Amino acid sequence: MTNIPMQRGEQWLKTLLHFTNISTEVKCNLETAPLLDAESPQSDSYWLTIDQTSLMSEQIRILIGADGSVLDAIQYLANSVLNLNQPEEQQASYTIELNGYRVRREAEIRTLAEAAAQEVRLTGKEVEIKSLSSAERRQMHTFFQDFPDLETFSRGKEPHRLLVVRPATESPTDPGY
Repeated sequence: MTNIPMQRGEQWLKTLLHFTNISTEVKCNLETAPLLDAESPQSDSYWLTIDQTSLMSEQIRILIGADGSVLDAIQYLANSVLNLNQPEEQQASYTIELNGYRVRREAEIRTLAEAAAQEVRLTGKEVEIKSLSSAERRQMHTFFQDFPDLETFSRGKEPHRLLVVRPATESPTDPGY
């Protein structure tokens, strides 16, 4: 059985890289997220990894961008374009990886979340976390779902939007990402 969303993602990313005169391979794998509850569908996440072995360090730096901005933009485009006009059951989530950036950043995000949780529990006051992309804020919101004593919400407008962590006794004023 073929995995059409994975093949579409791989081909799309290869084509995009080709248009930027970057000749390299793309490796794909599927991660299945655990079910959050019985009513929500299981979501598949396709990791499209750009093979860095044939790239120069300057190309890697440019493709990742400052604070992952270029990689985030490519990932945003992939998710927008590849899901456009697709029936809901055929839509998928794509993560673009290069040189271990996403894995390292996820570890950094988890460390930030754990430090914020510790500070909120210690002081009882809210903590603001700045310099997160919308995808990283979503990661944080998801991470904090495992802590019923804490709640998160986003505050402000892009590009100065930030994540707030506080004890779960108050109601958020702006629950968006």
